[in-house]
Amino acid sequence: MFEITEKIELAHTVYQYKIKAPLIARKRKAGQFVVLRLNEMGERVPLTIVDSDNADGTITIIMQEVGKSTAMLGNMVPGDNILDVVGPLGKPTHIENFGTVVCVGGGIGTAPVYPIAKAMKEAGNKVVSIIGARNKSLLILEKEMRAVSDDLRVTTDDGSYGHHGFVTQVLQNLIDEGMKIGCVVGIGPVPMMRAVSNTTKPYSIPTVVSLNPIMVDGTGMCGACRVTVSGKTQFVCVDGPEFDGHGVDFGELILRNRSYLKEEKAAMEELTYHEGGKCYERK
Repeated sequence: MFEITEKIELAHTVYQYKIKAPLIARKRKAGQFVVLRLNEMGERVPLTIVDSDNADGTITIIMQEVGKSTAMLGNMVPGDNILDVVGPLGKPTHIENFGTVVCVGGGIGTAPVYPIAKAMKEAGNKVVSIIGARNKSLLILEKEMRAVSDDLRVTTDDGSYGHHGFVTQVLQNLIDEGMKIGCVVGIGPVPMMRAVSNTTKPYSIPTVVSLNPIMVDGTGMCGACRVTVSGKTQFVCVDGPEFDGHGVDFGELILRNRSYLKEEKAAMEELTYHEGGKCYERK
């Protein structure tokens, strides 16, 4: 059992948790993730390790309520226990001094971008970060991203804060201004990662994206998380989660992620909503 020691609400239905997992805390590196299972009947949920604290033996994760399992996790509070936390999984981010690294986070994707931006900064890079959300209330980790960035640009789709528009518009502006970019890291919704990759491809700027396909076991055995990169089948859990954005078949990824929409909807219907918008399993 893995105890939740801290819970912070970052935005509507978006929560940050600290979980007691000393072995994972000691070994994790930027870019890696864990798989959580709340109970014996629960599904396995992959979540990026945002941070860790060796002193108190905790890891930090950030999640958004989007389905039954994450809605149930959203109800948990400090003192509650998670049955399984497996990790660290996946390959760590390749960190080196590229010169200037642009880190782009869209929505909840800012959570996995943060540890990468931090590691890139510690490796001596100039880090320019672009984070965005639909509106100001959904923006997360602005303070933390500013602390690990030489330059932070903020965007909102509705113009309620920062640049009015998309993260890719700000990225294009940096390119147009002649910034010499050694590497771009883009993480967020699949359409956003595709747009980032399409923006950098004409300029041959190396671009890394972190993929989020359907995943079951997280160890390369089930094949559920397969994606096509540069014409080859890759398993995100063991070959990734990060890949060359210019080689990813994003169209296939979008279709595969929609495979279980009907089942996901049925699972959510097993939950009932009470005061405050909290989800509880229907008795």
